[in-house]
Amino acid sequence: PSVVLCRSLSSTPVAAAPPSMDCTRDYVVRTLSSIGSKREVQQYLKFFTSVSPKKFAVIKVGGAILSEHLDELSRNLLFLYQLGLYPVIVHGAGPQLNDLLREAGVEPQFEEGIRVTDAKTLAVARKLFLEEHLKLVDRLDELGVQTRSLSGVFIADYLDKEKWQYVGKITKVNKAAIEKSIDSGCIPVLSSMAETEGGHLLNVNADVAAAELARALEPLKVVYLSEKGGLFDGDGQKISHINLDEEFDQLMSQAWCRYGTRLKIKESKELLETLPRSSSVAIIHPNDLQKELFTDSGAGTLIRRGDKIQKVTSLTEFGDLKKLKVTLVRDREGPEAEATVDRWVDYLKENPFTAYFDDGMNCLAIVMPPGDGRPMATLATLTITKPGWLTNVAENVFVAIKKDYPSLVWTVSGADENLTWFFEKADGSLKHNGSALFYYGCDLQSVPLAAVQDDFLAQGRAMMGDSNLESRLGRAAQAASRSQTPSRVAQQARALSTLGRGQQRRSFATTTNPNPPLGKKNASNTSPARVALIGARGYTGQALIDLLNSHPYMDLMHVSSRELAGQVTRGYSKRNIIYENIGPEDVGKLEKKVEIDCWIMALPNGVCKPYIEAIDEASKGR
Repeated sequence: PSVVLCRSLSSTPVAAAPPSMDCTRDYVVRTLSSIGSKREVQQYLKFFTSVSPKKFAVIKVGGAILSEHLDELSRNLLFLYQLGLYPVIVHGAGPQLNDLLREAGVEPQFEEGIRVTDAKTLAVARKLFLEEHLKLVDRLDELGVQTRSLSGVFIADYLDKEKWQYVGKITKVNKAAIEKSIDSGCIPVLSSMAETEGGHLLNVNADVAAAELARALEPLKVVYLSEKGGLFDGDGQKISHINLDEEFDQLMSQAWCRYGTRLKIKESKELLETLPRSSSVAIIHPNDLQKELFTDSGAGTLIRRGDKIQKVTSLTEFGDLKKLKVTLVRDREGPEAEATVDRWVDYLKENPFTAYFDDGMNCLAIVMPPGDGRPMATLATLTITKPGWLTNVAENVFVAIKKDYPSLVWTVSGADENLTWFFEKADGSLKHNGSALFYYGCDLQSVPLAAVQDDFLAQGRAMMGDSNLESRLGRAAQAASRSQTPSRVAQQARALSTLGRGQQRRSFATTTNPNPPLGKKNASNTSPARVALIGARGYTGQALIDLLNSHPYMDLMHVSSRELAGQVTRGYSKRNIIYENIGPEDVGKLEKKVEIDCWIMALPNGVCKPYIEAIDEASKGR
C-alpha cells in the first residue's frame, strides 16, 4: 500500500521508494491502454524513461485549474507517479489573486500585460500562493503521491522596479533541490514566486516561470494545462499539432492568429529554440493529460520545432543515393533485400514518383501517381523509425502527402503494430488474407476504387506490381525461402517496419472488418453499421468504445452496463450516449425492429448465451 505523508514547505529529504513496482506498473499500463493501443502506451513509456528522470516533464498549472479541476489533475499525476515518472509542477494563482484584490478594494493593474505588484499585492499573493500550494500537495498526499514542496528555486532580479515594482525576472534556477526530490522518488511542487539574492520575494508570471524552469531542466515535455484544452483555428477547430519549422510563418500570416493564440505560439517557438529538438510543448486540459502523453493522436495542441519535410520527384534530387538505399533496406533485412532495393531504385529512374522525407530520413514515403496500371495514386513504400513515430515526423509526412494527393491508396500487413494509425489516416479499408488495403479521398462507388479493390482481392499486396517495393521484397523472400530453413526466414521481421513486415504479435485488436464491406457487390452499403455493445464495463469495454469511436464505418447506438447505467459514456465523441441496462428481452426487441446491424457481446460465454438466443429467435424468418 502507498504511504501518505503530510509535507510542510521545506526541502527536508524524505526517504521514499518509488512506487512503480512491476505489478503496479503493469496495471497502470493496462489502464492507460483504454485511451490508446498498448503499443502506443508502451512505446511512449519507453521513450519517457529513456532519459534521466529529471528530464521527463515540466507541467504548468494555472490558478483556474487548481480551483476547478484539482481532482482530475491530481489523479492524472497519480498515474504518472505510479509509472515512475516525476514531472516538475509549477503553479500560479492569477484568477484567485484578482478576486482577493477586488474584495480588498484593490483593482488589479497591468502594464504591457504584466501585473503591477505593489507591497500590498505582494502580501496578498504570498498568502494566497501558500494556500493554493498546500491545497495541491495535500490532495496528492491523500492519493498516496509522494511530493516535495520547494521554495527558493527561482532566483530573480527586479524586472523594472519603477514600472512593475515587485515583479521579478528569473536569472537562475536551483536545479539541485529539484533533482534531489526526484532522486528520492518525489514529485517536486513549486509556486512561481521568486526571490532576490538578498531574500526579497518577487512575483513572476507562472508561464514565464515554467519556461525558465524548462530551459534549466531541458525536459522532453513542457505542458501548459488549460481549461480550453488547446489552441483553436479560425473555424473554431482545435489545432492538433504545430510543426514550427514548417508552419510558423504561415500561421503568423493568418487573420485569426492573434491575441492569446498568437502570443502562445510565439512564446513556444522562443522556448523550443533554446531546448533540444526532442522537446515539445503541449497545451491540454487536465482530463486529457494521459491521452496527450501516451497516444499518437494526442488530445490537445502539440507544438514542436519539427523537421522540414523535403519533397523530390527525381533520384538526382536525393543527392546521396547510398543513403536512400540504406533507408529503404533498414526495415527489410532479408535475403536479397539489398539487391531488390537496387533494382527498385533503377525502376524509379524511369518512372514518375514523389518522395517525402525529413533531414534524418526517420520517415521516407514514396508515392506513385496514377498510370502504368495504377487507377489511383499509390503509396509504394513507407519506412519509419521509432524516433519518426515519437517525434511526429510520420504525421508531418502524411500531411505533406495529402496536400499533393487528394486521394490515395496503400496496403499494410494485417500484423503491422501501427495498424491503428493507418485506420486514423484512412477514410476506409478492406482486409483480405492477412493484408489491409487503405484509402482516402474517393467515393465508395468510384470506378478507380472499385478497380483497386478487385485487384487487391485477387492479388493481395502484389496488386501494384513492380511499383510496389514490398511486393518485390516478398517475392524475393519467397524465392530465397526455398533454399533456407523455416526458422531462418522467420527471423527476418524487424521491430518497426511498417509496410514490409512478417507475422508478429499485435498489441491492439485490428481484426474488425469495416462496414460496409468493400467491393462492387457491396457498393450500395454506404451507411455506417449500427452497433450495440453489451457488457461495456472495464478495460475491454472501454477499448471497444474507443475503437468504435475512431472507426469511420461503425456507429455506436446502444451501450449496456448494469453498474454504469445512467452515466454518460466516456470516450465516445460522435454523439452523447448514456449507459443502459439492456437485458436479453430488450435485445430481442431491438433485433425484431432491425435497429442494430452488429452486436458486440463483451460477456463471458455462460452469461452471453441468453442474449444470443434472443437474437436468434428475433431474427428467424429474415
